[in-house]
Amino acid sequence: MNGSRSWRTGPLPRLTGAVLLAVLALAVAVLSLISGSSHLSASAALHALAGQGDAVTRGIVLQLRLPRLLAAFGIGSLLALAGVLLQALFRNPLADPFILGVSGGAAVGAVLALGLGAALAGVQGAAAAGALAAVLAVYALGGGGGATRLLLAGVALASLCGAVVTVVISAADADRIRGMVFWLGGDLGAVQRPLACLGAGCAAVAAAVVLARPLNVLAAGELRARSVGLDPGPWRALLYGLAAVLTGLAVVNAGTIGFVGLITPHSARLLFRTANHRIVAPAAALLGGTVLAAADLLARTLAGPRQLPVGAILAIAGTPLFLLLLRTRAGSR
Repeated sequence: MNGSRSWRTGPLPRLTGAVLLAVLALAVAVLSLISGSSHLSASAALHALAGQGDAVTRGIVLQLRLPRLLAAFGIGSLLALAGVLLQALFRNPLADPFILGVSGGAAVGAVLALGLGAALAGVQGAAAAGALAAVLAVYALGGGGGATRLLLAGVALASLCGAVVTVVISAADADRIRGMVFWLGGDLGAVQRPLACLGAGCAAVAAAVVLARPLNVLAAGELRARSVGLDPGPWRALLYGLAAVLTGLAVVNAGTIGFVGLITPHSARLLFRTANHRIVAPAAALLGGTVLAAADLLARTLAGPRQLPVGAILAIAGTPLFLLLLRTRAGSR
């Protein structure tokens, strides 16, 4: 019996899980490069990546599909890691980047800018300002009352921001409503610096691995943290700030995209049968990028040549997946 348990939690399953994640990410990446309104062969896409082949194929791969793929892996990893940090901070498996109010604040700034007819740079600047204002407001309201008060302040502000967004959309001109709705649904095509987003995701993974020990301790509770000499207050502020930055970067670049930060930490824990953040953080980041890339592939191809909001695709697919994860987790106890 002990031998069976050792095999289930030892290095072999973790190695197998890592290989499965890598293969899944590679498969989604290949499908993203070859699929679309113009279908390409895998060899044609590979030649285009190497700068070979005809100009049309190189343009499709290098200027359209590859930037979206890099953006998906970058944004997906940022949202997944924000979810990992928040679930450890609040010790709540339902915590995700949206409860911070950052997404809501960014949404308010973005729709106001869109309503005024601002260009993309103006929309992103307004979204960044809204996200920063939301972070400061939530921390000012709930920062001194522990994790629970911080959580409640974030939920309340997110609700308020949602109401403001609804009012702004209702009062907007008809020709601008579609742009607002599309931004709120998530759009990876609007990401202007996909390589920078991917680099930020990799840096966030490294930071999460470095912070794995305090994350593990905080996830066990404040009493446990104090017993090992860890002051929860400064760490709570640090983790909240990091999660807010990660969420803000994702939302400002790609709009509001839900479910990635909620389902990927659960999936990583189930796949590797561990709550150790040294393993969960990088696994969730890779899985988050893969999930978002797959959702973007569906958003581009389901109603092609029209594009659907990637956030809507994730919500439709993510709800039953999350329910399945809950059922699997309940059945494993």
